[in-house]
Amino acid sequence: MKKKILVVDDSAFMRKVITDMIESDQQMEVVGVARNGEDAIAKIKLLKPDVVTLDIEMPKMDGLTALRTIMTEMPLPVIMLSSLTKKGAEETLKALDLGAFDFITKPSSLIKVSAPEVKNELIEKIQIASRTKVKAIRSPKPSPKIDQSDTIVPSSSVQAKSIFKKIVAIGTSTGGPRALQDVIPFIPSGINASFLIVQHMPSGFTKSLAERLDSMSQIHVKEAENGDILQQGWAYLAPGDQHLKVTKQNGQFVIKLDNGDRVNGHRPSVDAMMESIVDMNHKSVVGVIMTGMGADGAQGMKKLKDSGGFVIAQDEESCIVFGMPKIAIKLEAVDKVVSLSNIANEIVKAMEV
Repeated sequence: MKKKILVVDDSAFMRKVITDMIESDQQMEVVGVARNGEDAIAKIKLLKPDVVTLDIEMPKMDGLTALRTIMTEMPLPVIMLSSLTKKGAEETLKALDLGAFDFITKPSSLIKVSAPEVKNELIEKIQIASRTKVKAIRSPKPSPKIDQSDTIVPSSSVQAKSIFKKIVAIGTSTGGPRALQDVIPFIPSGINASFLIVQHMPSGFTKSLAERLDSMSQIHVKEAENGDILQQGWAYLAPGDQHLKVTKQNGQFVIKLDNGDRVNGHRPSVDAMMESIVDMNHKSVVGVIMTGMGADGAQGMKKLKDSGGFVIAQDEESCIVFGMPKIAIKLEAVDKVVSLSNIANEIVKAMEV
């Protein structure tokens, strides 16, 4: 039986383009289209689709307002179409908070509209979404943000702050932006570690995610920049479309960004980050593999575990997509499997080892 898809967009042209992309896959059919949020809600009740593609900016009722109603009254997998703007990135993160399954960036030109990678990404995400059981959405309850007005570190103390006990390397994909809000805000400010995060996201979205995490966390969170020196109590999020790697220079760990080939189809890639850490033979590393489709990170976590590192995986029940952790577990690359709500505690415990 074909999967039923509802396409929601205020542009007749985009409705046609998205419909053609979806129906190029013989396992899916577009059972209806809607031009705004009100129309979408009515069509969902009538047509009972398996997945909805939902534009954010629409007249009468926008995508975010419609999404709130959908996830409250008739929860089902929703894939957002997001514009490549700062506002679009912020609205996309709100949508993921509200329970959207994932998003794709809306093509910015007629040439990009017909690009095969856009179609392939859309079809893959719809396929995964259609097999996913939508879970109840609960709001994260992060620890209160403490006053961190001393973010400008005097040059004389940089050396001291760049000495820490552990590097915590986190990899995640589908479901990750929300899942990270259940981990990073619960890390205590005094933790003797520095954090590296790879979240599969396109360029333009990671800065907004880093700012969002920073606003609710006790540690500092920033989008990584080339040449950043790892500091205690800081988390560095890989920029979209750039690999995050680490080298050691003069006793300090330094971030190197590059636009090298995609690894496992991704840039940034969790495996690319992990292998750069393992190559330094740095045994004081905690790896964390979280919700996401595909296998990125599994091989890197395996190398880390084999070199003496400690690896934590998110369990199936708390994952939006149990792909990346599942593969890592199958490779025997994981020391401990825990629920999302326990990952922060396990990271803190790992500091004592």
